[in-house]
Amino acid sequence: QVQLIESGGGSVQAGGSLRLSCAASGRTYGMGWFRQAPGKERESVTAISWSGSRIYYTDSVKGRFTISRDNAKNTMYLQMNSLKPEDTAVYYCAASGSLFGGESRSNYDYWGQGTQVTVSS
Repeated sequence: QVQLIESGGGSVQAGGSLRLSCAASGRTYGMGWFRQAPGKERESVTAISWSGSRIYYTDSVKGRFTISRDNAKNTMYLQMNSLKPEDTAVYYCAASGSLFGGESRSNYDYWGQGTQVTVSS
């Protein structure tokens, strides 16, 4: 069983930046970030393979968000720049039993509790 704890959420104005962290209680393989806005389904934001060599971004965050990981610290990061009001959501980190989980929620076995990101215009 792997526990995931997100941190780094908060409130910023449009154009600002935030950095999310996801600390895992043990070794993880493929990992990803998802988000869920009020009244909407949870959607994939980005995913990274165990080695970091394979990365996926949803189109709406390409060029603004950067995913990374430090396997020595069992921690994943999400650097979010040029934030927009439409980025407002609860952000969840997830861990997969596969080397790369991709964008599908069903590929992930463990989930964090979520951290709120609010972007005001």
